[in-house]
Amino acid sequence: MSSSCDALLRALKTCLLESDCVQKHGRLPSDCLRHHTDELPQPCQNLRKAAFECKRNMLDMRKRFRGNTVGMDAEKLRRERATTTPS
Repeated sequence: MSSSCDALLRALKTCLLESDCVQKHGRLPSDCLRHHTDELPQPCQNLRKAAFECKRNMLDMRKRFRGNTVGMDAEKLRRERATTTPS
């Protein structure tokens, strides 16, 4: 897979692992994505949609020529969080 969606997928994974669906109910993250999307918090639902759009845009020839902008936004957010979070 292209690296343009990696930041979104990592953020989605982190969000799922911290959600109540996984933490309190003991479900697998994949189960939460497939069958319990309505129980996910809004940020996880937004990341799920953005990851879908990013993957879909990888197949769109117009987006392939111009570049995948969905993943670029996620990478920018990741860099901003890394600079503001003290280590």
